[in-house]
Amino acid sequence: MKLAKEEHDFSHGSVVKNIWSLAVPMTLAQLVNVLYNIVDRIYIGMIPENATLSMTGLGLCLPIISMVIAFANLYGTGGAPLCSIERGRGNLRKAENIMGNSFTLMVATGVLFTVFGLLFKRPLLYLFGASDQTFPFADAYITIYLLGSVFVMIGLGMNSFINSQGFGRIGMYTVLLGAVANIVLDPLFIFVFGMGVRGAALATIISQFLSAFWVLKFLTGKKTILKLKLPAMRLNGELVRSITALGLSGFTMSITNSLVQILCNATLQSYGGDLYVGVMTVVNSVREIIQMPVQGITHGSQPVLGFNYGAGEYGRVKTGIKFVSAAAIVYTTGMWLFVHGMPEFFIRIFNRDPELVAAGIPAMQIYFFGFFMMSLQFAGQSIFVALGKSRRAIFFSIFRKVIIVTPLTVLLPQFMGLGTNGVFMAEPFPTLSAGRPATEPCCSRCSES
Repeated sequence: MKLAKEEHDFSHGSVVKNIWSLAVPMTLAQLVNVLYNIVDRIYIGMIPENATLSMTGLGLCLPIISMVIAFANLYGTGGAPLCSIERGRGNLRKAENIMGNSFTLMVATGVLFTVFGLLFKRPLLYLFGASDQTFPFADAYITIYLLGSVFVMIGLGMNSFINSQGFGRIGMYTVLLGAVANIVLDPLFIFVFGMGVRGAALATIISQFLSAFWVLKFLTGKKTILKLKLPAMRLNGELVRSITALGLSGFTMSITNSLVQILCNATLQSYGGDLYVGVMTVVNSVREIIQMPVQGITHGSQPVLGFNYGAGEYGRVKTGIKFVSAAAIVYTTGMWLFVHGMPEFFIRIFNRDPELVAAGIPAMQIYFFGFFMMSLQFAGQSIFVALGKSRRAIFFSIFRKVIIVTPLTVLLPQFMGLGTNGVFMAEPFPTLSAGRPATEPCCSRCSES
C-alpha cells in the first residue's frame, strides 16, 4: 500500500510527465470508448434492410443515452476530483467515504432511471422526433438498453475513481474489456441471430456489465489505494452536496447535449424528415470520434491538478494548466482541418446510402466549422472541475449550449430559408464565445505563484 501511494504522488517529478502518464492510457481508453459507443451504429448501418431507418431510430435514443451518461458524470466527475484533492491532503478515509457515497448514488439513480424510462419511453421518443416509421426501431433498442442503466452508471461513473488514484492503465482496461466484448457480440446478435437493433442493445448492456464487474473487482481488491467499503456507502448529506455540486459541470454538459440533440432531431424532422435526423445521428457519431482524444488529455490532467492543488503546489498547477490548454488547441485545430477536408470519409463509416451521404457532406462542413475554438471549453471546464471550482465549470457548460446554441437551433432555420442548414449552423455560431482562455489564473493562489 505504501509503495502504491508513493508511485501515485503527483507532487513530485515533471507535471507534464505526470499528466502524460495518465493522459496516454486515458486517451487510448477514450478512443476505445468511441468504438464502445458507436460500434452499434456502424453495424446497424450495414443491416441489409432498413439500415437508414434503424440508424435514425438509434439516433432518437441518443438523448436518453446522454441522460444516463449525465447522471454517471454527476457522481463520477463530481466525486473523483474530490477524492484526488482529499488524497493530496492525506485524508484517505474521507476520500473513501466520497467514493462510497458516489457509488450508492449511482446505483439508486440507475434503478430509478430504468423504471422511469420504461414507463415513459413512447411519449419521449415521439417528443424527440420519432415518426411512425422510426419508432419501432428506437423502441426496440431503448427498451433493452434501459435494463442495463445500472451497469452503465457503475462502469462509467466508478471508473473515474480508478483514474483519480493514478491507475490510468487499469481504467483503460475497463473500457477495453467492454469495447472488445461489444465488437464481438454485435455482429453475432445483429446478423447471425438476426436480432437487428435489439441485438445491438443486448450486446451493449452485456458489455457494460463486464466493465462494471471489472471496476468493482478492482476497487474492492488489494491493489487499489482507496477501497470501496460497505460502511462508506452510507449517505452523508454534506458529502452528497459536495459531490453533486462539483459534478453539476459534467452533468450539465451531458444534459445540455441531450437537450440540444432533442431540439435538433425535432427541428430536423419538421424541415427535412427522417433523412436529416439520420444525418444528425452520423454527425453526432463523428463528433464523438474526434472529441474523445482531447477529452482523454483534459481528463488525464484532473488527478494531477487536483492532487497538487490539494497539496498546495500552485506553481505546478499553473504549469499543468498551460500544457493542457496548448495540447487541446493543437489537437482540435488539426481535427477541424481533417474533418472539413474529408467529410465523406467519416460519413461512410456509418452509412453508405447515397442520399444520406450527399446530404451529410455539407451538413458536416457547416457543423464542424470553427471546431478548434472548442478547445477553450474542453480545457477550461476540465481544469475547473479538477480544482473543485464547480460554479466556473458549470458556466462553461451552460453558457454555450443553453444560452446560445438552443435558441439558435430554433431561430436559424426560420430565417432566410436556411431550413436544415440552420440547424447545423447553430453549433459553430457561438464558438468565439466558448469561454475565457483556460490559461488565465484559476484562482488567486495560482496567480500569486
